[in-house]
Amino acid sequence: MVDILLQAAADPSTWDEVEDWLLDHGITIAAIAAFALVAVAALNRGIPRAVRLGTERRLTGKPREEIEQRVDTLTHVFTRSGTLLLLLLGFFTMLPELGINIAPLLAGVGVVGIAVGFGAQSMVRDFLAGLFILMDNQYGKGDVVRIADISGLVEDVGLRRTVLRDLDGIVHYVPNGEIKVASNLTQEYSRVNLNVQVSYDEDLDDVTEVINRVGQEMAQDPQWADVLLTPPQVLRVDNLGDSGVELKVVGDTQPIRQWDVMGELRKRIKKAFDEEGIEIPYPHRVMMQPRGAAGVSDPAQPQLGSEEEDE
Repeated sequence: MVDILLQAAADPSTWDEVEDWLLDHGITIAAIAAFALVAVAALNRGIPRAVRLGTERRLTGKPREEIEQRVDTLTHVFTRSGTLLLLLLGFFTMLPELGINIAPLLAGVGVVGIAVGFGAQSMVRDFLAGLFILMDNQYGKGDVVRIADISGLVEDVGLRRTVLRDLDGIVHYVPNGEIKVASNLTQEYSRVNLNVQVSYDEDLDDVTEVINRVGQEMAQDPQWADVLLTPPQVLRVDNLGDSGVELKVVGDTQPIRQWDVMGELRKRIKKAFDEEGIEIPYPHRVMMQPRGAAGVSDPAQPQLGSEEEDE
């Protein structure tokens, strides 16, 4: 095609050849490009619907937020992978129309692929691990997880890597092949899990009643009623600490809302304890100095300015 255009620029009589080439190959190339674009558009329109139907059927009865996270994750992966595949297919289909023999190219790509495959086994492992993560629904976009010793909010899940953002705003790119254990903190529901410490002098039955009352009141509050699945309640005496008794408080919440609930619950418990006169212990520090140290008097020695010396 380039040779024909150069000849046409030098000899106007060759424009007939250009017209013939455009009619023969140009229309085919335009048709391939149009088909690829239409296929990509149809893919990006059809996959979300198909994924949503399949996910809603499979996750019947699950919370709406979990279904939306799953749909968002799978839609992103399938549309991105499908778009890339269609564009590559269209590109290689156009090459013969441009006079480029793709047989040697494909053979070269195959050889390079084999060589890269031996040197990029970790990448193959990442793709396989990502495939199983998606198939098993271990986590999705919007979940809070702990993977590869990193905790954070899942911002993106692909076949090759998972993107996390931690509380400091730092973005971590974790290869899927490095994930041995995935801990999902927000799948289906989340849980309040905190310890409340009170003084040894307090009546534990009274303290338990106050904490349970606070949990019930919070569950009945319109602001928190839809967030709390079960009211926070005292589960047990969890520890006899150095300065107080620790009570374990638990309750179920909507996914990813446990930290909001625990913050509000602590504030309400503190206010209720103040009203009931329940003591929350805190460490006391006593400073000791040996006798005879500077600024410290020895009670066995007479003190200057004492009544005996004044007399």
